[in-house]
Amino acid sequence: MKSIILNSQQINDKIKRIAFQIIEHNFEEKSIVMLGISGQGFELAKRLKSILTTESDIEVLLEELIVDKKNPYNSEVELSLENKELENKSILLIDDVLNSGKTMMFGLNRVLNIPVKRIASVVLVNRAHKRFPIEADFVGTSLATTLQDHIHVSLNANEEIAYLE
Repeated sequence: MKSIILNSQQINDKIKRIAFQIIEHNFEEKSIVMLGISGQGFELAKRLKSILTTESDIEVLLEELIVDKKNPYNSEVELSLENKELENKSILLIDDVLNSGKTMMFGLNRVLNIPVKRIASVVLVNRAHKRFPIEADFVGTSLATTLQDHIHVSLNANEEIAYLE
């Protein structure tokens, strides 16, 4: 049975709030790099970038960070940017749901050997079942669930919803 966590209006309100928090947190930055984790994380990053470029003078570089969420141990995390393009930059690592922390950890691992200025994490939904030491810096909503529950987020143009199943 589906239980709606966020409807379309609530999702848009959360994204706007997160965007303004990012602007406030990075007001001294001329540019930031947004790394959206493939799938709904990248969709969230695109929406955040749209608001940031409209509401601030911060230059935003958006890239997709490709992580095999089902089998991250046996595949390489892909990013089209060269390491030099990330040096001394403020990085935002973005995903739709922070569940166990595994996907975010693998994404983070891709940039840990680069001397960046700062790394922050952004999620639309934060769960309370971490297996990895990852916390979100910018969160749309936090939710305590059982281990059997699954959170699904859709940020498609024809369906914007977050629900618990």
